[in-house]
Amino acid sequence: MLTKFETKSARVKGLSFHPKRPWVLASLHNGVIQLWDYRMCTLIDKFDEHDGPVRGIDFHKQQPLFVSGGDDYKIKVWNYKLRRCLFTLLGHLDYIRTTFFHHEYPWILSASDDQTIRIWNWQSRTCVCVLTGHNHYVMCAQFHPAEDLVVSASLDQTVRVWDISGLRKKNLSPGSVETDVRGISGVDLFGASDAVVKHVLEGHDRGVNWAAFHPTMPLIVSGADDRQVKIWRMNESKAWELDTCRGHYNNVSCAVFHPRQELILSNSEDKSIRVWDMSKRTGVQTFRRDHDRFWVLGAHPNLNLFAAGHDSGMIVFKLERERPAYAVHGNMLYYVKDRFLRQLDFNSSKDTAVMQLRSGSKFPVFSMSYNPAENAVLLCTRATNLENSTYDLYSIPKESDSQNPDAPEGKRSSGLTAVWVARNRFAVLDRMHSLLIKNLKNEIVKKVQVLICECW
Repeated sequence: MLTKFETKSARVKGLSFHPKRPWVLASLHNGVIQLWDYRMCTLIDKFDEHDGPVRGIDFHKQQPLFVSGGDDYKIKVWNYKLRRCLFTLLGHLDYIRTTFFHHEYPWILSASDDQTIRIWNWQSRTCVCVLTGHNHYVMCAQFHPAEDLVVSASLDQTVRVWDISGLRKKNLSPGSVETDVRGISGVDLFGASDAVVKHVLEGHDRGVNWAAFHPTMPLIVSGADDRQVKIWRMNESKAWELDTCRGHYNNVSCAVFHPRQELILSNSEDKSIRVWDMSKRTGVQTFRRDHDRFWVLGAHPNLNLFAAGHDSGMIVFKLERERPAYAVHGNMLYYVKDRFLRQLDFNSSKDTAVMQLRSGSKFPVFSMSYNPAENAVLLCTRATNLENSTYDLYSIPKESDSQNPDAPEGKRSSGLTAVWVARNRFAVLDRMHSLLIKNLKNEIVKKVQVLICECW
């Protein structure tokens, strides 16, 4: 886990990434909404109009707007360019848990402890539909990224999928009659409903805190107070439980699909974030905090960035480093990609594979040191347990077929890191943190006594 940015604040209950700018919104338990630039690590603005905790927060995809929902029963729509609240939507009778904009229509979806889900038109500033059916607090409700569906999670231990295609046809077709004629019950004279329950997913043993759609597949992920993360599949006629990820040892507060990989991220009041392999249903990574329970997770829509809110602030992080190991010499850039050492000529922009790397390490190459005199490279891998790190010494072939490059035999040894220090010598920091000088045959020629030496 690569932490890119960290904040200290009151408990963070809601998070939203801006789709284009390097911004993240954090809604806090003390009623403040913070707007952060996570690249510059600066607080851009704060908005303090809610009375009590703010749990729901979401940026609009195109407009300079965001929506918030709080324990004061109010939904507020803000313009961050004007730096003020434009209007407040009233109607819920209890705490508001989540608020989300629709990706295309002028709608806001809100979930509340009053056991209802409401859809609001933020242009006409009216409630256009009330979804009733849950019989306990509705902890979360989200639009499907492409279809006319809503998923909701409730403390009544169910996840529900709602079909809202009737609402779209009525409200957004040419010459449609707005809701003031029909009333907001969502039922017209002929008994046709705007929103109907399509699936009720039962399987959790305790209240469900979060549910989210997969961005492209017909899947749903949910997290609950039974400490389980469940994966569900659906089709037109039915929905069923695919599998359960077990490992958290307290309430699961949030669970989301990775937008581009076969992974699920979840966090919990057990003070951990866990990453699960969707195909194997097993935990692949766990990140823990010492004292802070986690409450919410956000995934950036386009980048491999995530944010997690906890008791004393939030973190913005990546699961893995995306920058490849590289070295520059003259007009040449050498870098590692897909088990190949590649060479990019800055003058001609020609990018070729110069050699194939030996396999055997499950960790990616972390750093590289290039020796132009001998045309050799040192490639270092960094293991999760640093003491298991290794390096490989390769001589780059003089002539190589870029379509099918050679795979020369490298010399592998254990070491935290290795760098060239002369034409025919390189230094290795070994697992005991002592410094070794080696020759081109990978033989130790000298041990350097140093008090303390760290790799960076």
